[in-house]
Amino acid sequence: MPTFKPRNADYVRLEVDGRRRKLLTYDAFDQFNASLLGLGDLTRRSKPIDALAAVFDLEDFTQFCKQIDPHLSVPNFLHPFLNWLMEQLRNEMKQKDEPEGVALWCPLPFFIKFMGDGLLVMWDCNGISPVSMRNVIASAWSICKKYQQDFLPTLKSLVVDPPTRLRCGLARGTVFSVGEGHDYVGSCINMAARVQKLPGVGFAFNRRGFDLEDERTTSFFTDHIITREITIRGIGESELVCILRSEYEKMKVADKKLYRTV
Repeated sequence: MPTFKPRNADYVRLEVDGRRRKLLTYDAFDQFNASLLGLGDLTRRSKPIDALAAVFDLEDFTQFCKQIDPHLSVPNFLHPFLNWLMEQLRNEMKQKDEPEGVALWCPLPFFIKFMGDGLLVMWDCNGISPVSMRNVIASAWSICKKYQQDFLPTLKSLVVDPPTRLRCGLARGTVFSVGEGHDYVGSCINMAARVQKLPGVGFAFNRRGFDLEDERTTSFFTDHIITREITIRGIGESELVCILRSEYEKMKVADKKLYRTV
């Protein structure tokens, strides 16, 4: 995203009302406008896309940023983390390598956005089968597991007390392009962000839009996922969410009461 950082040449020094003042030139002043948002032509008509949105969130990242000299620790964490996460997303979509290129079982995400403490990742559902959509969900869970098992051990000599868990929430719905497609809005993005912060869970997805009754559904869904009804603030009082059975069983009694059996 562009940043607004006037140069020395963008200022003039003049006497105003008897005082010497440093003034920003009109040309520089006018550069502070909507173009700084990096969205392109905002008059363009919005295009709808049937999307699967995933929000990967670093738990306690804010606390990590409060440690001594964060300007040294945060880059030492974010640089390897973002490279690692992009590599995982790339490899999870790969079926196999061919002499002339990579065979994908699912297209790579069409949109990725860093949000300060994690990433918004979206796949275009047009042309993706129900099986592939389920596999994207399973891949997201695989990435969360690998964060703890594979990635964190590599940081021991780099940073102190890195975020110990990568959370993920997913939802399907329609998103709408903003400007020239440099950003998107849609209820599924909000839903994905909300479900990954539900009490007692680190991985969840909204039930809407996914076929879990298909006979080809893998054991990950039949054995490890349960569906519950819960109130999601700002969205609805009776939303169906799918969570890990193992996380549900470890919940505090008060948290379990929030997840109603369907």
